[in-house]
Amino acid sequence: MSHTLPLQLQSLMVLPESFYSRVRPEPLGKPYWVAQNHTLAAEMGLRPSEIFDNPDNLLYLSGSGKKYDPAPIATVYSGHQFGVYVRQLGDGRAMLIGDSVAADGKRWEWQLKGAGKTPYSRFADGRAVLRSSIREYLCSEAMHGLGIPTTRALALTGSNDAVYREQVETAAVVTRIAPSFIRFGHFEYMYHTGQHQNLPLLADYLIDQHFPACRDAENPYLALFQEISRCTAELVAAWQSVGFCHGVLNTDNMSALGLTIDYGPFGFLDAYDRHHICNHSDTGGRYAYNEQPYVVHWNLMRFASCLLPMVSESELVAELERFPEMFQTAYLNRMRAKLGLQTIDKDDEELVGDMFASLQGRKVDFTLFFRYLSEVSNQHGEPLPERLTALFNGPMEAFTAWIGCYRGRLRAENSDPVVRAERMNAVNPLYVLRNYLLEQAIELAKNGDFREIERLHRCMQNPFVEQQEFADFAVLPPEWAGGICVSCSS
Repeated sequence: MSHTLPLQLQSLMVLPESFYSRVRPEPLGKPYWVAQNHTLAAEMGLRPSEIFDNPDNLLYLSGSGKKYDPAPIATVYSGHQFGVYVRQLGDGRAMLIGDSVAADGKRWEWQLKGAGKTPYSRFADGRAVLRSSIREYLCSEAMHGLGIPTTRALALTGSNDAVYREQVETAAVVTRIAPSFIRFGHFEYMYHTGQHQNLPLLADYLIDQHFPACRDAENPYLALFQEISRCTAELVAAWQSVGFCHGVLNTDNMSALGLTIDYGPFGFLDAYDRHHICNHSDTGGRYAYNEQPYVVHWNLMRFASCLLPMVSESELVAELERFPEMFQTAYLNRMRAKLGLQTIDKDDEELVGDMFASLQGRKVDFTLFFRYLSEVSNQHGEPLPERLTALFNGPMEAFTAWIGCYRGRLRAENSDPVVRAERMNAVNPLYVLRNYLLEQAIELAKNGDFREIERLHRCMQNPFVEQQEFADFAVLPPEWAGGICVSCSS
């Protein structure tokens, strides 16, 4: 028997070899399945049984296949890490093993993360550990369940091979899936190393593969930047609306397709805090929750500078100046939906700002707040739902004042409370992938019990619909959850 994965030559191979290196995976000892994403396989037009019931596919997706055809490649890129330019980064532990094309013509790139060293590993071992791989596998799919653009995860394999981080851990490989893994950093590398002749080749590749409408523009490269800016504004607005903190928003972790990419020290807000930092390594708070829109804008500036050989500075600056408005428009649209509002009002920004100001310092759970807010009536003076007020720790005067304004807005819209609650619950998740839930699943997985991974995956596929079997995922986090420390180590 041989592998039955429908892999074709990587579309990226149309670019010169200065963009990538051919690599060989490093086999793992006695690999085993940790998780299989049957739902994604079906979305890709694949039969799950043909993918996951073949032992040779297990070997192939763990980097342990006897022969790889097409030959895997790792791409080179650079980036600004915590604001400091680093000339050469690249796929240090990731490799593209081929593309598949679904019946509808959609092309998917397949990438193994953790399958060994590449020329860009920079003295590292090219491995990923089970802990971080579980986090990436589950959050990729949780974000998709929330309707937020993201890379996906088709499979997770493990091995008892030792990997050395702060402590000895075991190895794992994630099969990552995306239309493209091109990042801002790919452009940065070609620009800052003086390979300007490669910039239009990379831009043309993106246009041909993913933004074909840009080809008809007067300047296709300006149109490409406009599209990437728009996608990126929509993405960060989506993150803010669900309380998602990426943790490491370096330019090399920014997708050219506006996808959430590279799940390291991420976290969803438990208690609302605009200054929340989810990455223990981020001592300066550069990537705090409230800073994400600003740092993404900064990253776009770094990206824009790489297009100067093809687009005038004045045009790029004009587009960059539009970003704050694009983000704010996307963000307010999402917040109106979360509040059940159906009309646009000039005071919406103030309404949203005052709401969050009333939550700051009160340790109010971000996710459950919006879920329970749907139960508030339109009528002035009616008691607030008990489980909503129970979320507050401390005085509620500011929130009580805000509720009066909110109710006035609902009455002005003649909002039907029952219909509004249905609208709000359709966009405000009951379940998010909290770090303590991940910690529980990881601890079980360390002992060979992968059932909680599968259970979390099923729940996060539809996070808006209450399901009794997941009742334990829809409660306030335990006290110990506040002590979870997540860093860049993986």
